[in-house]
Amino acid sequence: MSGTGQATTVSESVRAAPAAPLRGLLSWYSGYRQEGVTPARHRGLPSPYLTVIITLDDPLTVARHPDPADAPGDYLTLAGGLHTTPALITHSGRQSGIQLALSPLGARALLGRPAGELAGIDVDGSEVLGDLARELHERLREAESWAARFTLLDQILLAHADPHQQVAPDIAEAWRLLTRSGGTIQAGELARRVGWSPRYLQRRLLAETGLTPKAAARVTRFDRARRTLQRQAATPAGGLTLAEVAAGCGYYDQAHLAREFRELAGCPPSAWLAEEFRNVQSGPDTLDGDW
Repeated sequence: MSGTGQATTVSESVRAAPAAPLRGLLSWYSGYRQEGVTPARHRGLPSPYLTVIITLDDPLTVARHPDPADAPGDYLTLAGGLHTTPALITHSGRQSGIQLALSPLGARALLGRPAGELAGIDVDGSEVLGDLARELHERLREAESWAARFTLLDQILLAHADPHQQVAPDIAEAWRLLTRSGGTIQAGELARRVGWSPRYLQRRLLAETGLTPKAAARVTRFDRARRTLQRQAATPAGGLTLAEVAAGCGYYDQAHLAREFRELAGCPPSAWLAEEFRNVQSGPDTLDGDW
């Protein structure tokens, strides 16, 4: 407590790259801690990354899962696959943890299964990681700094990763082509580039990642657009109009982007920005935008 009797506000958000041997499996670590802030809700949006969250102080409260048939719940650790509908996360003024952005190409090595087996769902981390989920939770809580936590994550995951569990090279190439294009490559062109028929590509990509080429491209485009909007909102001067963001991310026009936002985020871009950013000076929510 401060000398005025008011609660001290804590707001920390730190991102780090994983160790070099893990970078083909993971894109980044995001650490977050908030205390003494206004209770809020956060939309866990579709993205081209699976999600693993290890909490530090309080459980993660999922008020609505990507599959609305799943019951709300609290999680010390959580693992979720690729999805095309948003989750809803709430907190009562405190939240903390580390989120891992896991590539579908790393799911076999780190989770012991293809990403397709987690498509559209999120579960308690122990259901996927077994005892490793509890180890991560306990040991990361004991670490005294974000740097120490990220170093510990590298050590544990490097020891855990199975280099023999790899995605087939042709599937890996298809996924890289798709994501590097920002979701703008057409399914027919993607199939031609990897030497398959469109039907075979769809079957293989769906089994491995949980998304068809069309759905994966859609989610990748959306992820690029909402991250662009996120950066815009965190910059006082702004810059691009919504129409320019739409054009730059591969949408036909602003209306097309707005329709995709309503379907994939459950609200228009303006409503999402109002929820995620309290004012033009504020940065992004401490949970990464996909969770």
